[in-house]
Amino acid sequence: MLLVIDAGNTNIVFAVHDGLEWRGTWRLATSAQRTSDEYGVWLQALLIRIGVKPEKIDRAVIGTVVPAALYHLRRLCREWFNVEPLIARAPLNWGFQIKTDNPEGVGADRLLNALAAHHYYRGPLVVVDFGTATTFDVVDKDGAYLGGAISPGINLSIEALHQAAARLPRIGIGRPHSVIGRDTVPAMQSGIYWGYIGLVEGLLSRIEVEYGETLKAIATGGLAPLFAEGTSRFMAIAPDLTLDGLRLLSERNPAPALPRDRARFMDHD
Repeated sequence: MLLVIDAGNTNIVFAVHDGLEWRGTWRLATSAQRTSDEYGVWLQALLIRIGVKPEKIDRAVIGTVVPAALYHLRRLCREWFNVEPLIARAPLNWGFQIKTDNPEGVGADRLLNALAAHHYYRGPLVVVDFGTATTFDVVDKDGAYLGGAISPGINLSIEALHQAAARLPRIGIGRPHSVIGRDTVPAMQSGIYWGYIGLVEGLLSRIEVEYGETLKAIATGGLAPLFAEGTSRFMAIAPDLTLDGLRLLSERNPAPALPRDRARFMDHD
């Protein structure tokens, strides 16, 4: 079985795939201070709960945009599951070209989204990921990654609004009943929700003009279903796109071997 770990700025997602389907998916808040033993105790208990023996895990793959979390996640795989994880990085065999000025500077999550989106939907397309940042990633008809755009995420914008304006409260995100808010909170909710709908539609239109043809738009990320309600631009909502990208990447690349002297090796990670 394959252990998949997607470490983002806000959450770390753990999932197990048995070769046919996802057997379980779990989330933890991202914390660079959490140790491999904390992950291990928690994750093994969850595996047993769904009837998966931890020793059945024979492969692992990690995608992360949080370098500080990698040490303990790698150690989790080695010490608790006795596997060396594949780390999602640009030099691997992705099966497509990365046509950017600095391929190694592209976040793993963006490449993983591109890989899975082209596999399932075929390009040309653009993936909109509603995460800590809202990212737009363009894939051509051959599956090549062309780059895209990065905007502040919805929750970051809400927190910045609250922090910078003394009289504005911290609000939850939701689709407001009307655009014209008749009090402070509804007005803020309208500005955030419909403002982001405008951002998404505007950027998609400009990307298509620059690309030269209409692109399929795929939404992913935890808030994708909520924002897809407010626009007709998305042809599909794929909340597990990054996890699928990690699974596909692991299928394209050989599993790394465990270092012979794990204790010495980990001291120099």
